[in-house]
Amino acid sequence: MRNRRSARIAALTALPAALALPAAAPALAADSQAYQIDLKQLNDSGASGTAMVGLEGTKLTVKIQAEGLTPGAPHAQHIHGSTKGVDFHCPDASADKDGDGDGIVSTVEGLPAYGDINISLTTSGDTGKDSGLAVDRMPTAGKDGKLSYERTITVSQDVADHFKDLHIVQHGIDVNDNGTYDMDAGKSRLDPKLPLEATAPASCGMVHGASIGEMPEGGVETGTAATGGDDAGQMMALGGAGLMAAAVGAVVVWRRAGER
Repeated sequence: MRNRRSARIAALTALPAALALPAAAPALAADSQAYQIDLKQLNDSGASGTAMVGLEGTKLTVKIQAEGLTPGAPHAQHIHGSTKGVDFHCPDASADKDGDGDGIVSTVEGLPAYGDINISLTTSGDTGKDSGLAVDRMPTAGKDGKLSYERTITVSQDVADHFKDLHIVQHGIDVNDNGTYDMDAGKSRLDPKLPLEATAPASCGMVHGASIGEMPEGGVETGTAATGGDDAGQMMALGGAGLMAAAVGAVVVWRRAGER
């Protein structure tokens, strides 16, 4: 009887410990990170949104929901910043240095604040810096000015290790509210064939928190809707399963002790 009682007490003591210890989760969970990035307007664009970013090793999943963007227009978007410890951040109105009184922070003026392009968030194909102006492969806002984006890509180990030092910038504003990009505000200093409106930053967001429970589902490589049973989701399930298995194990020990 004394042995049975001791076994039950030991099992009950182990139960909360099994639920609480992160070490009970598989090692895979330790390689995963999740971030939420709030996108806030630049250049009085009226744009805003939220990006959910998940990292599993060097596999990066980005999900963006934005609104207030120029309807029916493509919006270039990038992950900016440095993986070398440079402190880049979202710019404010003081970044407008050209002295022309237009009140617009151009991409060139914003670069000293938010840094160069690290990843181009295209819908398909290359995601390097050279695709920064690949407008034909950037997501397009709907007629209501809303934009949905999702893609899973492979990034460098430097990006994976220093993602907290990076941030997301969306581009494309409508200065004269005529529903399209035109040359009224001038030409882009990045490419004179493009209007300034097409390349000026519309929103920017910094990494401000991490919650493994917010890991987004992985998107297909073409940037379309999420696929079911993705690796990121499976990783989360395995992480929960590890804790659950430890808890179940403690209960089994308790029950066996009661049967002796």
